[in-house]
Amino acid sequence: MAKTKNHTNHNQNRKDHRNGIRKPPRFRKPSMKGVDPKFLRNLRFARKHNRKGIRLQQKQQKEKAAMS
Repeated sequence: MAKTKNHTNHNQNRKDHRNGIRKPPRFRKPSMKGVDPKFLRNLRFARKHNRKGIRLQQKQQKEKAAMS
């Protein structure tokens, strides 16, 4: 004879919560694995030139502080 009961959710919630339902750990930098190489290359240059502007501002601030 075939079984009549095909599915039940009984006890599953209790089992899940015994050790607690935890979120996966969040890392500081998300992995760039599998990302489009053209995008990664552009991202690298964008970061490089962003640093360039920041360094220029820091240099100007130092010169301003030296004059005062």
